[in-house]
Amino acid sequence: MQSTDATIAVLGPGGVGGLLGALLARAGRRVVFLARPDTAAALRRDGLTVRSHRYGDFTVPVDARTELDEPVDACLIAVKQTALDPALTRLSADALGRALVVPLLNGAEHMTALRERYPAPQVVAGTIRVESTRLAPGLIEHVSPFAAIELASHATPRDRLDGLAEGLGRAGIDVTVRDDETAVLWDKLSFLASLALLTTYAGTPIGEVRENRRTELLAVAREIATVAGAAGGTLGAEDVVAALDRVDAGMKSSMLRDAEAGRELELDAIGGSVLRAAERHGLEVPVTAALVADLRDRESRRSSSGSLPSSA
Repeated sequence: MQSTDATIAVLGPGGVGGLLGALLARAGRRVVFLARPDTAAALRRDGLTVRSHRYGDFTVPVDARTELDEPVDACLIAVKQTALDPALTRLSADALGRALVVPLLNGAEHMTALRERYPAPQVVAGTIRVESTRLAPGLIEHVSPFAAIELASHATPRDRLDGLAEGLGRAGIDVTVRDDETAVLWDKLSFLASLALLTTYAGTPIGEVRENRRTELLAVAREIATVAGAAGGTLGAEDVVAALDRVDAGMKSSMLRDAEAGRELELDAIGGSVLRAAERHGLEVPVTAALVADLRDRESRRSSSGSLPSSA
């Protein structure tokens, strides 16, 4: 079990990492943020401010650095998949020591790469359900009524997982430790891929997708749930649809927010993961493949023109 004075590193103080790190710091945990030089300087100068209906509005002082240079007990990786490789240069294996590495990334393929870089028993599969956005360096807006993490590992001792979960829970974060890391990753991806691809393709929050694109929603949920089940997930299509029907009508996926802001999309990590798994298992996913192809084409045209093409 982790001690109450355990130090947590957060790689990527954006919408997710900023929220989690700020909550941990407010709960009395020592937190070290790892960021680009300009972001680290802004955090050291102004601290980290969170605006949240669930947690309230608060500001915490920040220890921000450009790379890890001291032992910590765990490191939460909260960068976008598209920024993972350069971000990991801030987290050397030697500096990491025995710390747990917890990637809270979208997709299902990053675990292999991380276990090639860091000792496998220290890399924990993690997912998070949250809608939280970085408005500016050091300013986080948390709009969802939840912030829920699931953890699992077939290589990490259970007592270390339970200790990490307890520390996160004391900060007000909902945490569940599960037995099957593959199920954790694919259960999240089956919901996320459906949400992200549909909302980004339509250019609208999920409520409008539910109302105006119900046939596509059902088709995509069915295809992705079938792939996820073959890969080791536990959710059926009806579970995915029920989850999509429960979320607030105004919810936007992070992929849609990235598209609106003209940022690079995590399309390969999310849609690409589904298509590659479908190919491995000999499954046809025509509706999902068409959505991914359309979004790839839009990204290509945006990179050529410098602006995101209008949504379908």
